[in-house]
Amino acid sequence: MAFLEHAAPEKMMRSTAISSRERMRNLSISQYTDCFMFTADLLAGKTAIVTGGGTGLGLATAQRFASLGANVVLASRNTEHLETGAAAVRATAPSAGVLTVVTDVRKPEDVDRMVAETVSRFGTVDILVNNAAGNFICKAEDLSPNGWNSVINIVLNGSFYCSRAVGRHMIAAGHGGSIVSIVATYAWTGSAGTIHSAAAKAGVMAMTQTLAVEWARHKIRVNAVAPGPIESPGAAKQLWASEADVAKITEMVPLKRWGKPEEIADAVTFLVSPQSGYITGDVLVVDGGNWLGRGPFGFIS
Repeated sequence: MAFLEHAAPEKMMRSTAISSRERMRNLSISQYTDCFMFTADLLAGKTAIVTGGGTGLGLATAQRFASLGANVVLASRNTEHLETGAAAVRATAPSAGVLTVVTDVRKPEDVDRMVAETVSRFGTVDILVNNAAGNFICKAEDLSPNGWNSVINIVLNGSFYCSRAVGRHMIAAGHGGSIVSIVATYAWTGSAGTIHSAAAKAGVMAMTQTLAVEWARHKIRVNAVAPGPIESPGAAKQLWASEADVAKITEMVPLKRWGKPEEIADAVTFLVSPQSGYITGDVLVVDGGNWLGRGPFGFIS
């Protein structure tokens, strides 16, 4: 009888554990994150600027920040993107503070105004996400000086202008903060057709490491995220010419799927959260293992 009395609770615990695992399997990525990864007030009281924040990865990141209590500032050259992006953020987090600022990150004066308007509205800036980008596939011998400068000015110069403006504010305010830039693995692996973007992203990586060291004394952490192939309509139109191309790329990813914008947003959120307080100068790769497994015996898999 004593054995049976102890066995019943153990059986109930196993049943509960199995039921919990089944529920977890049925959750979407965002539902799992909400339930198990981040607390609802993780970023409460924080203010985040996201460049290129009206669409794609930038919008997904802004939505995640807002859902966790942050005020978000969407910056973009495109007014329409800002309007639809702000509406999407408000739909995700109705009580979040949302500001849109038309900004061309290639222009230092626009960037300074973006920071000034943010501080005027919310009082401070705690987080910057350098997400604004321009990219297209082009052979190096066919790339014009204008094409080269277009990407360098947006990705490298723009990331520096934004980091400098926000960093100056954080240093003056004395409260520290976090900066995360979106880069790409081909900045260190090399990839045909990406010389302009690879050079720009490599520069941003060098900037990330330099600022991480230089600004650590100001309690400013500086990191980067390198996404792999991500399900994003904007990127698909710009970079992938056909379904056959998409299939080839999928086959090159060890996990055999493309990532979701929400997965990149969660990686960025981790890097700006207190849980990553001892991480700075790092590049977090979120690519399903895409940049790995390219040795001479890759065919075995």
